[in-house]
Amino acid sequence: MIFTKCSSPLKGELSIPGDKSISHRAVMFGALSEGLTEITHFLPGADCLSTISCFRKMGIDIQQEENRVLVHGKGLHGLSAPTEILDCGNSGTTTRLISGILAGQTFVTSLTGDASIQKRPMGRIIRPLTMMGGQIASLKGNDCAPLQITGSPLHGIHYQSPVASAQVKSCVLLAGLYADAPTSVTEPALSRNHTELMLRHFGAEVVSQGVTATVSPEPRLLGSSIQVPGDISSAAYFIAAALMVPGSEVLLKNVGVNPTRDGFLKAVLDMGADITFLNRTTQGGEDTADLLVRYSPLHGTTVEGAMIPTLIDEIPVLAVLAACASGTTVIRDAQELKVKESNRLDIMTESLARMGVDITATEDGMIINGGSPLQGAVIDSHLDHRIAMSFAIASLAAEGETEITRAECVDISYPEFYSDLQSLRQ
Repeated sequence: MIFTKCSSPLKGELSIPGDKSISHRAVMFGALSEGLTEITHFLPGADCLSTISCFRKMGIDIQQEENRVLVHGKGLHGLSAPTEILDCGNSGTTTRLISGILAGQTFVTSLTGDASIQKRPMGRIIRPLTMMGGQIASLKGNDCAPLQITGSPLHGIHYQSPVASAQVKSCVLLAGLYADAPTSVTEPALSRNHTELMLRHFGAEVVSQGVTATVSPEPRLLGSSIQVPGDISSAAYFIAAALMVPGSEVLLKNVGVNPTRDGFLKAVLDMGADITFLNRTTQGGEDTADLLVRYSPLHGTTVEGAMIPTLIDEIPVLAVLAACASGTTVIRDAQELKVKESNRLDIMTESLARMGVDITATEDGMIINGGSPLQGAVIDSHLDHRIAMSFAIASLAAEGETEITRAECVDISYPEFYSDLQSLRQ
Protein backbone atom coordinates (compact mmCIF):
# COMPACT_ATOMS: atom_id res chain seq x y z
CA MET A 1 0.00 0.00 0.00
CA ILE A 2 1.39 3.40 -1.03
CA PHE A 3 1.21 6.53 1.17
CA THR A 4 2.22 10.11 0.43
CA LYS A 5 3.03 13.22 2.43
CA CYS A 6 0.09 15.23 3.74
CA SER A 7 0.18 18.64 2.05
CA SER A 8 -2.82 20.17 3.83
CA PRO A 9 -4.09 20.18 7.44
CA LEU A 10 -6.01 17.24 8.85
CA LYS A 11 -9.53 18.28 9.83
CA GLY A 12 -12.60 16.53 11.17
CA GLU A 13 -13.83 14.27 13.93
CA LEU A 14 -13.73 10.53 14.46
CA SER A 15 -15.46 8.08 16.73
CA ILE A 16 -12.61 5.72 17.60
CA PRO A 17 -13.41 1.97 17.48
CA GLY A 18 -14.01 0.18 20.76
CA ASP A 19 -11.14 -0.65 23.07
CA LYS A 20 -9.63 -4.01 22.16
CA SER A 21 -8.68 -4.98 25.72
CA ILE A 22 -12.14 -4.17 27.07
CA SER A 23 -13.95 -5.87 24.15
CA HIS A 24 -12.07 -9.13 24.83
CA ARG A 25 -12.88 -9.04 28.52
CA ALA A 26 -16.54 -8.16 28.04
CA VAL A 27 -17.07 -11.33 25.99
CA MET A 28 -15.09 -13.53 28.40
CA PHE A 29 -16.66 -12.24 31.61
CA GLY A 30 -20.12 -12.19 30.02
CA ALA A 31 -19.68 -15.88 29.16
CA LEU A 32 -18.83 -16.64 32.82
CA SER A 33 -21.81 -14.65 34.12
CA GLU A 34 -25.40 -15.72 34.60
CA GLY A 35 -27.80 -14.30 32.05
CA LEU A 36 -27.45 -11.78 29.25
CA THR A 37 -24.56 -9.37 28.74
CA GLU A 38 -25.07 -6.62 26.18
CA ILE A 39 -21.89 -5.10 24.74
CA THR A 40 -22.13 -1.89 22.73
CA HIS A 41 -19.31 -0.30 20.68
CA PHE A 42 -17.59 -3.70 20.57
CA LEU A 43 -14.44 -3.85 18.43
CA PRO A 44 -15.07 -6.30 15.54
CA GLY A 45 -11.35 -6.72 14.80
CA ALA A 46 -9.86 -10.13 14.09
CA ASP A 47 -8.40 -10.48 17.61
CA CYS A 48 -11.73 -9.96 19.37
CA LEU A 49 -13.50 -12.24 16.91
CA SER A 50 -11.03 -14.96 17.95
CA THR A 51 -12.28 -14.60 21.52
CA ILE A 52 -15.89 -14.91 20.39
CA SER A 53 -15.03 -18.01 18.34
CA CYS A 54 -13.34 -19.71 21.30
CA PHE A 55 -16.29 -19.21 23.64
CA ARG A 56 -18.79 -20.32 21.02
CA LYS A 57 -16.82 -23.57 20.78
CA MET A 58 -17.32 -23.97 24.55
CA GLY A 59 -21.10 -23.75 24.28
CA ILE A 60 -21.74 -20.02 24.75
CA ASP A 61 -24.41 -18.45 22.53
CA ILE A 62 -23.01 -15.14 21.26
CA GLN A 63 -24.94 -12.99 18.80
CA GLN A 64 -23.24 -10.28 16.77
CA GLU A 65 -25.55 -7.51 15.64
CA GLU A 66 -24.72 -4.28 13.82
CA ASN A 67 -24.37 -2.15 16.95
CA ARG A 68 -24.01 -4.65 19.75
CA VAL A 69 -22.91 -8.11 20.84
CA LEU A 70 -25.15 -10.26 23.03
CA VAL A 71 -23.49 -12.91 25.23
CA HIS A 72 -25.80 -15.47 26.81
CA GLY A 73 -23.70 -16.45 29.83
CA LYS A 74 -23.94 -19.78 31.63
CA GLY A 75 -22.22 -18.88 34.88
CA LEU A 76 -18.75 -19.56 36.24
CA HIS A 77 -19.05 -23.32 35.69
CA GLY A 78 -21.16 -23.31 32.54
CA LEU A 79 -18.51 -23.85 29.87
CA SER A 80 -18.46 -27.19 28.06
CA ALA A 81 -15.54 -29.08 26.57
CA PRO A 82 -14.80 -27.96 23.01
CA THR A 83 -14.78 -30.64 20.33
CA GLU A 84 -11.88 -29.01 18.48
CA ILE A 85 -8.73 -27.02 19.16
CA LEU A 86 -9.36 -23.42 20.20
CA ASP A 87 -7.72 -21.09 17.67
CA CYS A 88 -6.68 -17.77 19.24
CA GLY A 89 -5.49 -16.32 15.93
CA ASN A 90 -3.03 -13.46 16.49
CA SER A 91 -4.39 -12.58 19.92
CA GLY A 92 -2.10 -12.76 22.92
CA THR A 93 -4.94 -11.48 25.10
CA THR A 94 -7.19 -14.36 24.06
CA THR A 95 -4.43 -16.92 24.54
CA ARG A 96 -3.27 -15.81 27.97
CA LEU A 97 -6.58 -14.85 29.56
CA ILE A 98 -8.47 -17.89 28.35
CA SER A 99 -5.68 -20.09 29.75
CA GLY A 100 -6.46 -18.84 33.25
CA ILE A 101 -10.14 -19.68 32.78
CA LEU A 102 -9.43 -23.11 31.28
CA ALA A 103 -7.07 -24.07 34.11
CA GLY A 104 -10.03 -24.26 36.49
CA GLN A 105 -12.40 -26.26 34.29
CA THR A 106 -13.20 -29.99 34.48
CA PHE A 107 -12.09 -30.82 30.94
CA VAL A 108 -9.02 -30.87 28.73
CA THR A 109 -8.52 -28.16 26.11
CA SER A 110 -5.93 -27.54 23.43
CA LEU A 111 -5.35 -24.05 22.09
CA THR A 112 -3.14 -22.59 19.42
CA GLY A 113 -2.77 -19.49 17.26
CA ASP A 114 -1.02 -18.16 14.20
CA ALA A 115 2.74 -18.22 13.57
CA SER A 116 3.25 -15.08 15.66
CA ILE A 117 1.38 -16.45 18.68
CA GLN A 118 3.38 -19.67 18.48
CA LYS A 119 6.53 -17.61 19.13
CA ARG A 120 5.25 -15.47 21.99
CA PRO A 121 6.31 -16.40 25.55
CA MET A 122 3.72 -18.40 27.47
CA GLY A 123 6.07 -19.50 30.25
CA ARG A 124 5.03 -16.32 32.02
CA ILE A 125 1.54 -17.79 32.52
CA ILE A 126 2.53 -21.47 32.72
CA ARG A 127 4.60 -20.80 35.86
CA PRO A 128 1.90 -19.14 38.03
CA LEU A 129 -0.83 -21.50 36.83
CA THR A 130 1.38 -24.47 37.74
CA MET A 131 1.96 -22.93 41.19
CA MET A 132 -1.83 -22.87 41.59
CA GLY A 133 -2.06 -26.59 40.78
CA GLY A 134 -2.91 -26.11 37.13
CA GLN A 135 -1.80 -28.55 34.46
CA ILE A 136 -0.68 -26.65 31.39
CA ALA A 137 1.80 -27.99 28.86
CA SER A 138 3.56 -26.44 25.90
CA LEU A 139 3.12 -29.17 23.30
CA LYS A 140 6.40 -28.29 21.58
CA GLY A 141 8.24 -27.98 24.91
CA ASN A 142 9.33 -24.39 24.17
CA ASP A 143 7.02 -22.50 26.58
CA CYS A 144 4.95 -21.32 23.60
CA ALA A 145 1.64 -22.32 22.02
CA PRO A 146 0.16 -24.74 21.13
CA LEU A 147 -0.86 -25.45 24.72
CA GLN A 148 -2.77 -28.30 26.32
CA ILE A 149 -4.63 -27.39 29.50
CA THR A 150 -6.07 -30.08 31.77
CA GLY A 151 -8.60 -28.54 34.10
CA SER A 152 -7.70 -29.11 37.76
CA PRO A 153 -8.61 -28.01 41.30
CA LEU A 154 -6.75 -24.75 41.87
CA HIS A 155 -5.23 -23.19 44.98
CA GLY A 156 -5.09 -19.52 45.82
CA ILE A 157 -1.60 -18.00 45.72
CA HIS A 158 0.14 -14.64 46.06
CA TYR A 159 2.11 -14.31 42.83
CA GLN A 160 5.00 -11.87 42.50
CA SER A 161 4.99 -11.23 38.76
CA PRO A 162 8.43 -10.46 37.30
CA VAL A 163 6.80 -8.36 34.56
CA ALA A 164 4.18 -5.61 34.62
CA SER A 165 1.76 -7.35 32.27
CA ALA A 166 -2.00 -7.03 32.28
CA GLN A 167 -2.24 -10.34 30.42
CA VAL A 168 -0.25 -12.21 33.08
CA LYS A 169 -2.11 -10.50 35.93
CA SER A 170 -5.48 -11.18 34.32
CA CYS A 171 -4.66 -14.83 33.63
CA VAL A 172 -3.82 -15.44 37.30
CA LEU A 173 -6.83 -13.48 38.61
CA LEU A 174 -9.19 -15.37 36.29
CA ALA A 175 -7.76 -18.69 37.48
CA GLY A 176 -8.30 -17.32 40.98
CA LEU A 177 -12.05 -17.28 40.36
CA TYR A 178 -11.85 -21.11 40.50
CA ALA A 179 -9.37 -21.39 43.40
CA ASP A 180 -9.93 -22.56 46.99
CA ALA A 181 -8.73 -19.28 48.55
CA PRO A 182 -8.08 -15.66 47.53
CA THR A 183 -5.51 -15.10 44.79
CA SER A 184 -3.23 -12.05 44.61
CA VAL A 185 -0.86 -10.69 41.99
CA THR A 186 1.83 -8.11 42.75
CA GLU A 187 3.54 -6.40 39.81
CA PRO A 188 6.75 -4.36 39.59
CA ALA A 189 4.62 -1.50 38.19
CA LEU A 190 0.88 -1.17 37.72
CA SER A 191 -0.32 -2.52 34.37
CA ARG A 192 -3.72 -1.72 32.84
CA ASN A 193 -6.52 -2.56 35.27
CA HIS A 194 -9.46 -3.34 32.96
CA THR A 195 -9.81 -6.85 34.42
CA GLU A 196 -10.14 -5.60 37.99
CA LEU A 197 -12.65 -2.89 37.05
CA MET A 198 -14.81 -5.16 34.91
CA LEU A 199 -14.81 -8.12 37.30
CA ARG A 200 -16.15 -5.77 39.98
CA HIS A 201 -18.76 -4.54 37.52
CA PHE A 202 -19.98 -8.14 37.04
CA GLY A 203 -20.06 -8.78 40.80
CA ALA A 204 -16.69 -10.27 41.76
CA GLU A 205 -14.87 -9.18 44.90
CA VAL A 206 -11.60 -7.61 43.71
CA VAL A 207 -9.40 -5.46 45.94
CA SER A 208 -6.64 -3.27 44.48
CA GLN A 209 -3.91 -1.85 46.71
CA GLY A 210 -1.02 -0.18 44.95
CA VAL A 211 0.53 -2.72 42.58
CA THR A 212 -1.32 -5.68 44.13
CA ALA A 213 -4.73 -7.00 43.05
CA THR A 214 -6.61 -9.71 44.95
CA VAL A 215 -9.67 -11.68 43.84
CA SER A 216 -11.93 -13.81 46.03
CA PRO A 217 -12.92 -17.23 44.68
CA GLU A 218 -16.24 -18.52 43.41
CA PRO A 219 -18.13 -15.25 42.89
CA ARG A 220 -21.59 -15.18 41.40
CA LEU A 221 -21.17 -13.11 38.26
CA LEU A 222 -24.30 -11.55 36.78
CA GLY A 223 -24.84 -10.46 33.18
CA SER A 224 -24.53 -6.73 32.65
CA SER A 225 -24.38 -3.96 30.09
CA ILE A 226 -20.94 -2.87 28.89
CA GLN A 227 -20.38 0.23 26.79
CA VAL A 228 -16.88 -0.09 25.39
CA PRO A 229 -14.97 3.22 25.21
CA GLY A 230 -12.88 4.17 22.21
CA ASP A 231 -9.44 2.54 22.24
CA ILE A 232 -6.69 4.95 23.34
CA SER A 233 -4.17 2.77 21.47
CA SER A 234 -6.10 3.36 18.23
CA ALA A 235 -6.67 7.03 19.00
CA ALA A 236 -2.91 7.51 19.44
CA TYR A 237 -2.30 7.33 15.69
CA PHE A 238 -4.69 10.19 14.97
CA ILE A 239 -3.40 12.18 17.93
CA ALA A 240 0.09 11.82 16.46
CA ALA A 241 -1.11 12.72 12.97
CA ALA A 242 -2.83 15.92 14.12
CA LEU A 243 0.20 16.95 16.18
CA MET A 244 2.56 16.39 13.22
CA VAL A 245 0.73 17.99 10.29
CA PRO A 246 0.77 21.83 10.40
CA GLY A 247 -2.63 23.49 10.80
CA SER A 248 -4.43 20.29 11.83
CA GLU A 249 -7.35 20.15 14.26
CA VAL A 250 -9.01 16.79 14.98
CA LEU A 251 -11.72 15.84 17.49
CA LEU A 252 -11.65 12.24 18.74
CA LYS A 253 -14.89 11.19 20.42
CA ASN A 254 -15.38 8.98 23.50
CA VAL A 255 -11.78 7.88 24.01
CA GLY A 256 -10.87 5.76 27.03
CA VAL A 257 -8.52 7.69 29.33
CA ASN A 258 -8.14 5.10 32.09
CA PRO A 259 -5.13 6.27 34.18
CA THR A 260 -3.41 2.89 33.69
CA ARG A 261 -3.57 3.47 29.91
CA ASP A 262 -3.00 7.22 29.48
CA GLY A 263 0.80 7.26 29.38
CA PHE A 264 0.83 8.26 25.71
CA LEU A 265 -1.22 11.36 26.50
CA LYS A 266 1.10 12.27 29.37
CA ALA A 267 4.16 11.79 27.16
CA VAL A 268 2.92 13.97 24.30
CA LEU A 269 1.66 16.67 26.67
CA ASP A 270 5.16 16.70 28.14
CA MET A 271 6.47 17.14 24.57
CA GLY A 272 4.32 20.26 24.13
CA ALA A 273 1.12 18.84 22.63
CA ASP A 274 -2.03 20.99 22.45
CA ILE A 275 -4.79 18.59 23.60
CA THR A 276 -8.05 19.68 25.23
CA PHE A 277 -10.12 17.16 27.22
CA LEU A 278 -13.88 17.60 26.73
CA ASN A 279 -16.96 15.80 28.07
CA ARG A 280 -15.16 13.73 30.68
CA THR A 281 -17.28 10.90 32.10
CA THR A 282 -17.01 7.48 33.79
CA GLN A 283 -18.87 4.35 32.68
CA GLY A 284 -18.43 1.00 34.41
CA GLY A 285 -15.35 2.34 36.17
CA GLU A 286 -13.70 3.38 32.89
CA ASP A 287 -12.88 7.08 32.34
CA THR A 288 -13.60 8.54 28.90
CA ALA A 289 -13.27 11.94 27.23
CA ASP A 290 -13.45 13.65 23.85
CA LEU A 291 -9.97 14.80 22.78
CA LEU A 292 -9.49 17.96 20.72
CA VAL A 293 -6.00 17.77 19.20
CA ARG A 294 -4.27 20.65 17.42
CA TYR A 295 -0.97 20.79 15.55
CA SER A 296 1.90 21.51 17.94
CA PRO A 297 5.68 21.93 17.54
CA LEU A 298 7.02 19.18 19.81
CA HIS A 299 10.28 18.66 21.68
CA GLY A 300 12.00 15.53 22.96
CA THR A 301 11.24 13.77 26.23
CA THR A 302 12.26 10.75 28.32
CA VAL A 303 9.89 7.82 28.78
CA GLU A 304 10.86 5.15 31.30
CA GLY A 305 10.02 3.20 34.44
CA ALA A 306 6.45 2.93 35.71
CA MET A 307 5.22 4.95 32.72
CA ILE A 308 6.09 2.18 30.25
CA PRO A 309 3.20 -0.23 31.06
CA THR A 310 0.74 2.68 30.57
CA LEU A 311 1.81 3.23 26.93
CA ILE A 312 3.44 -0.04 25.89
CA ASP A 313 1.33 -0.41 22.73
CA GLU A 314 1.78 3.24 21.77
CA ILE A 315 5.59 3.29 21.82
CA PRO A 316 5.92 2.66 18.04
CA VAL A 317 3.84 5.73 17.13
CA LEU A 318 5.46 7.72 19.94
CA ALA A 319 8.80 6.96 18.26
CA VAL A 320 7.40 8.39 15.01
CA LEU A 321 6.40 11.58 16.84
CA ALA A 322 9.84 11.77 18.45
CA ALA A 323 11.44 11.59 15.00
CA CYS A 324 9.48 14.70 13.99
CA ALA A 325 10.10 16.56 17.25
CA SER A 326 13.07 18.80 18.01
CA GLY A 327 15.72 17.48 20.36
CA THR A 328 16.33 14.02 21.78
CA THR A 329 13.80 11.46 23.01
CA VAL A 330 14.98 8.56 25.17
CA ILE A 331 12.83 5.45 25.68
CA ARG A 332 13.99 3.02 28.38
CA ASP A 333 12.66 -0.08 30.18
CA ALA A 334 10.67 -1.15 27.10
CA GLN A 335 12.18 -4.60 26.54
CA GLU A 336 8.64 -6.02 26.61
CA LEU A 337 8.32 -4.73 23.02
CA LYS A 338 10.66 -7.48 21.89
CA VAL A 339 7.99 -10.13 22.54
CA LYS A 340 4.90 -8.49 21.05
CA GLU A 341 3.44 -9.46 17.65
CA SER A 342 6.93 -8.71 16.38
CA ASN A 343 10.18 -7.40 17.89
CA ARG A 344 8.92 -3.84 17.79
CA LEU A 345 12.11 -2.32 19.16
CA ASP A 346 14.27 -3.70 16.35
CA ILE A 347 11.71 -3.07 13.61
CA MET A 348 11.03 0.54 14.64
CA THR A 349 14.75 1.27 14.87
CA GLU A 350 15.56 -0.27 11.49
CA SER A 351 12.54 1.18 9.70
CA LEU A 352 12.86 4.73 11.04
CA ALA A 353 16.55 4.69 10.12
CA ARG A 354 15.48 3.73 6.60
CA MET A 355 13.39 6.93 6.56
CA GLY A 356 16.43 9.03 7.49
CA VAL A 357 15.90 9.25 11.27
CA ASP A 358 18.91 9.50 13.59
CA ILE A 359 17.98 6.63 15.89
CA THR A 360 20.02 4.27 18.03
CA ALA A 361 18.80 0.99 19.49
CA THR A 362 19.55 0.22 23.14
CA GLU A 363 19.08 -2.98 25.10
CA ASP A 364 15.70 -1.86 26.42
CA GLY A 365 14.61 0.97 24.14
CA MET A 366 15.91 3.59 21.74
CA ILE A 367 17.42 7.06 21.49
CA ILE A 368 15.90 9.30 18.83
CA ASN A 369 17.47 12.58 17.73
CA GLY A 370 14.50 14.27 16.09
CA GLY A 371 14.07 17.07 13.64
CA SER A 372 15.61 15.66 10.46
CA PRO A 373 13.29 15.50 7.42
CA LEU A 374 11.68 12.08 6.92
CA GLN A 375 12.14 10.33 3.58
CA GLY A 376 9.71 7.87 2.02
CA ALA A 377 10.83 4.25 2.12
CA VAL A 378 9.61 0.68 1.73
CA ILE A 379 8.52 -0.59 5.16
CA ASP A 380 7.69 -4.22 5.97
CA SER A 381 4.88 -4.40 8.54
CA HIS A 382 6.05 -7.85 9.65
CA LEU A 383 2.29 -8.54 9.89
CA ASP A 384 2.24 -6.33 13.01
CA HIS A 385 -0.77 -4.01 13.01
CA ARG A 386 0.91 -1.38 15.20
CA ILE A 387 3.96 -1.23 12.92
CA ALA A 388 1.74 -0.75 9.85
CA MET A 389 -0.33 2.01 11.46
CA SER A 390 2.71 3.79 12.86
CA PHE A 391 4.36 4.06 9.45
CA ALA A 392 1.13 5.13 7.79
CA ILE A 393 1.34 8.09 10.20
CA ALA A 394 5.07 8.60 9.53
CA SER A 395 4.29 8.84 5.80
CA LEU A 396 2.28 12.02 6.44
CA ALA A 397 5.53 13.85 7.15
CA ALA A 398 7.82 12.02 4.71
CA GLU A 399 9.03 13.32 1.36
CA GLY A 400 8.12 11.07 -1.55
CA GLU A 401 6.23 7.79 -1.36
CA THR A 402 6.13 5.39 1.57
CA GLU A 403 5.20 1.81 0.75
CA ILE A 404 3.98 -0.46 3.54
CA THR A 405 3.98 -4.13 2.64
CA ARG A 406 1.40 -6.50 4.14
CA ALA A 407 -0.48 -3.43 5.31
CA GLU A 408 -3.79 -5.31 5.62
CA CYS A 409 -2.69 -6.61 9.05
CA VAL A 410 -4.41 -3.56 10.60
CA ASP A 411 -7.61 -5.66 10.46
CA ILE A 412 -6.42 -7.27 13.69
CA SER A 413 -7.37 -4.20 15.70
CA TYR A 414 -8.73 -1.49 13.39
CA PRO A 415 -10.33 -2.62 10.11
CA GLU A 416 -11.36 0.95 9.16
CA PHE A 417 -8.03 2.57 9.96
CA TYR A 418 -6.99 3.58 6.44
CA SER A 419 -10.42 4.92 5.48
CA ASP A 420 -10.62 6.91 8.74
CA LEU A 421 -7.18 8.38 8.08
CA GLN A 422 -8.18 9.28 4.53
CA SER A 423 -11.36 10.99 5.79
CA LEU A 424 -9.22 13.47 7.76
CA ARG A 425 -7.16 14.28 4.65
CA GLN A 426 -10.16 15.44 2.61
